[in-house]
Amino acid sequence: MSMRTELGKVRGIGPAHEGTSHFWKQRLTAISNLPLVIFLIWFVMAHLGASRADVVAAVKNPFEAIGLGLAMISICWHMKLGLQIVVEDYVHAPSLKITSLILVNFYAFGLAIVALYAILKMNIGA
Repeated sequence: MSMRTELGKVRGIGPAHEGTSHFWKQRLTAISNLPLVIFLIWFVMAHLGASRADVVAAVKNPFEAIGLGLAMISICWHMKLGLQIVVEDYVHAPSLKITSLILVNFYAFGLAIVALYAILKMNIGA
């Protein structure tokens, strides 16, 4: 016998009251990563062997700067979601789990901030 309400069973909402939200966020970032990573690979391949001045000139193009920024945001968010699942599934000690989740968040957001800062610095003034 289940202690869940009928409405809770239909909605699929578990004790965390998030349902499949995390699952869908991870899938949406994966889908958005497809064109963004293709753009990122194209950008890197197009500028292999180029001087720093050439790369900075390319990043001054707003479309390329926005594409690089969106790629970094999407990749870091997707990485954060994936690492969160790994920590939640495989770290069992509560204090270590919370510490690991905090470190995963700091790492992902810190990496995104550093990447966006580098893109902005090249775009606005370098």
